[in-house]
Amino acid sequence: MRMADTNQTVAGDGDVGEFVEGVADERRRGEARQLVALMGAVTGAPAVLWGKAIVGFGSRHYRYDSGREGDIPAVSFSPRKAQTVLYLTGGVDAYQDLLGRLGPHTTGKGCLYIKRVDAVDDAVLREIVGRSFHMTL
Repeated sequence: MRMADTNQTVAGDGDVGEFVEGVADERRRGEARQLVALMGAVTGAPAVLWGKAIVGFGSRHYRYDSGREGDIPAVSFSPRKAQTVLYLTGGVDAYQDLLGRLGPHTTGKGCLYIKRVDAVDDAVLREIVGRSFHMTL
């Protein structure tokens, strides 16, 4: 299998707490703590460090028609400098009914970008996390 055919972000044995406490920006660090608690409560799954900067909960196996396959978190986030990124199962179109009630955010194909976690509706965020975690591919 060629390198491009394998997922480069895999679950590891990195320490999630150490990663979160190492987030340089104080607000992003607090948001990361909040999301670890929220996602853990919603999913019932332990936080796992995927790659060097993604905190994931649960996992699922995928296989494309091309034959490429791998494992990805069922729901995850990464505290980035400008915003926190949530990675969702099924792409953001699967969450359109919730996004209008979430609060300030932007989206990508499968990502939800939040500049301030405290500015979004906690209950809606919990629904989004739960849907991503329980969604089947």
